[in-house]
Amino acid sequence: CDTAWNRTRVCSDASSTEIQFLWCLSCLSPASVPQFTNSPTLIVMVGLPARGKTYISKKLTRYLNWIGVPTKVFNLGQYRREVQSYKSFEFFRPDNEEAMQIRKACASNALKDVVIYFSKEHGQVAVFDATNTTRERRVSIVSFAKEKGYKAGSGAGSPDVKVSSPDYLNCDKEEALADFLKRIECYKQTYVPLDDEKDRRLSYIKIFNVGSRYLVNCVRDHIQSRIVYYLMNIHVTPRSIYLSRHGESNMNLLGRIGGDSGLSPRGHKYATALGTFIKSQHIKDLKVWTSHMKRTIQTAEHLGIPYEQWKALNEIDAGVCEEMTYEEIQDNHPEEFALRDQDKYRYRYPKGESYEDLVHRLEPVIMELERQENVLVVCHQAVMRCLLAYLLDKTSDELPYLKCPLHTALKLTPVAYGCKVEHVFLNIEAVNTHRERPGNVDVSRDPEEALKTIPDHF
Repeated sequence: CDTAWNRTRVCSDASSTEIQFLWCLSCLSPASVPQFTNSPTLIVMVGLPARGKTYISKKLTRYLNWIGVPTKVFNLGQYRREVQSYKSFEFFRPDNEEAMQIRKACASNALKDVVIYFSKEHGQVAVFDATNTTRERRVSIVSFAKEKGYKAGSGAGSPDVKVSSPDYLNCDKEEALADFLKRIECYKQTYVPLDDEKDRRLSYIKIFNVGSRYLVNCVRDHIQSRIVYYLMNIHVTPRSIYLSRHGESNMNLLGRIGGDSGLSPRGHKYATALGTFIKSQHIKDLKVWTSHMKRTIQTAEHLGIPYEQWKALNEIDAGVCEEMTYEEIQDNHPEEFALRDQDKYRYRYPKGESYEDLVHRLEPVIMELERQENVLVVCHQAVMRCLLAYLLDKTSDELPYLKCPLHTALKLTPVAYGCKVEHVFLNIEAVNTHRERPGNVDVSRDPEEALKTIPDHF
């Protein structure tokens, strides 16, 4: 059997931090259940507490779901809290037999739910978020994966003393920290890391000094490659991401979608106001990105900061519907208009794009966003929705209806397991281009019903 483990070990001193990823991706022996190319993948996190396993689990899950790979985290701590309220580190002592039985039962229940997720919910990747620090536990999980015909894998990350854990709600911070450090010591007593010599046939990725060096060995299959690619781009440096649509355009004033028109007079006012706002933020080493379209470039020119143009940031291509109003689309292509309302995420304009296409087009932008620190992206409504869906962990069903009003800047600050969002309206009026989710999506609906949710003040 070929098993891939990415080992993550964190060693902190006054000068450096070393992170190695532990990630197991196992294949089956001939006697096992057949493993197909598209077999579900079970990623098994491994490592001591406070190494960022949950952070990585959630971040990786958010990315995979965004690119269309159904993924779910199974956090063992949540299973434990459902059957046992937390009292102290004593629960994690290796000689606490009663607690050990509870922990094994929780792991078993989580793996049963993994089976349900793969078999009935059509999931493709499950992330088993637990310490899994003993060789016995890892062998049992890999055996489980082999028996079911899954691929399996694991990882852990950077230090994060979790006094904000649900185990320590309403607790004194100093007492919580002291207890948590004792919990780590309990795990250390039985922790058996992978051995480079004994496990030399396994696939792995090691990350040194938070990304200054990577060592990748024998990574196989498409999903594994995507995961490695993603993990090699993320970092934990504090930063902020600013998102803004271009200023109001002349096409916006006419209620027409797409096109490549310039800014309206109010759009130029917003661009000036955006520049003033950005300067007031005193952002260190700010990068500014725009699309190749006039309205984003004209907006960025008012900032007084060098900017970079990305063709990937261009607005969604509406194909034969470019530069039409919604009323014209309904008049000329009523069936297409209804089909788009039925599945706005996957619907592709004739000779144009879908939101799903746009997500794939934007993946390089997301990767670069993860690599960078402070960035301002001046973009378009559909593009901003896709970026927001990634950053805020929104589903593909929610994505096409996210509200991204003109003349409002968003400041997103990554926090432990997501992003803090601040909406800043810059007090320049603009037309409303948001169309709500329609109630009637039937092809046979009348025009009035089809246009019911169209903004009426262009």
